[in-house]
Amino acid sequence: MTQKLPPPPPVPPRPARHLSGARRRVLTAAQLRARGIPPAEANARCRPGGPWQRLLPGVFLLRPGPPTAEERLHAVLLYAAKEQPPGVPAQPAAGPPHRALYPEAQITGLAALSLHGFGSAPALLSLTRIDVLVPRRRRLRSTELARVVRAAQPPTPLQRAGVPVAPVPRALADAVADLSGTSAGAETVRLLLTEAVRGGHCEPAAVVRELTAAKLLGRPHVVDAVESLLAEGRSVAEDRLYRMVREFGLPDPVWNVDLRMPGGPHLGGLDAYWPDQAVAVELDTRAPRQDEDALWSEHARKREHLERLGITVVHVTPRKLREAMDQQATIVRTALMAADDRDPAAYVVVLPR
Repeated sequence: MTQKLPPPPPVPPRPARHLSGARRRVLTAAQLRARGIPPAEANARCRPGGPWQRLLPGVFLLRPGPPTAEERLHAVLLYAAKEQPPGVPAQPAAGPPHRALYPEAQITGLAALSLHGFGSAPALLSLTRIDVLVPRRRRLRSTELARVVRAAQPPTPLQRAGVPVAPVPRALADAVADLSGTSAGAETVRLLLTEAVRGGHCEPAAVVRELTAAKLLGRPHVVDAVESLLAEGRSVAEDRLYRMVREFGLPDPVWNVDLRMPGGPHLGGLDAYWPDQAVAVELDTRAPRQDEDALWSEHARKREHLERLGITVVHVTPRKLREAMDQQATIVRTALMAADDRDPAAYVVVLPR
């Protein structure tokens, strides 16, 4: 006689990254019609005391009770997604699944930042509305749970928690645009921008570029927050530069110095300098500005002047230090090793900055 096995233990609720349950419970009117349920019957089931409820125009939750965070996200994406023509498969064999499930729709704003893991972003269930980004040509109105945000060319979404999510710089810009000018809103903006850099989510320049495109830099609380963002970004980049020298065994440079010709003009500031080898490292933490061309021309002239004096300048961005520190260390090491093969550099005065 075969021994009867005990029933398996109940499966605990799955985390937000698994949305298959929500996809089964949240359907559009078109999806219900394809399953043989006409709109009149769907609406009848949503009457008070009924087994279903309407979350958004044309989007239904097939159960009573408050919707979960997953169900709200799924409902907003279904509401904003471009409707597929009849006969087109909902999920083709190739390509990211979220692109096929929610064509031309992606979560942005505070909800996206929460999905990116921002501790300073509100919890998904606490948001009264969820921002969803769609192409500008789409005819779609903000309503109830969904706030429609438009873009001429929406960015390529990332997949977070099983749904398409705008990249951090775009999500930040949309969140900042929606936050009021109150002191609480200003503090939230500051916390979000600081966490974006300190948490390694993105570089300051990318955030400033999005804020500039959204015409948000004129708001006083945004200007103050951006100044803190740039200072935070430079501090993080400098810490990574110190770590690169230490972890990859590079000789110790002199840090944060100004160079001058003896009795002559100022040549410029450098983040790290090896006097014996005449090798310099300069961090580029400039933010995009209207006078970017002029700033770049000034930066290029400084570099060319130093190199004419025989000083090798290694140009490093915060992103390169974050994503490819080993490569940057190799570049600096190669420049230091090549010093013996170059003509001696001109004598310069090294001063603390």
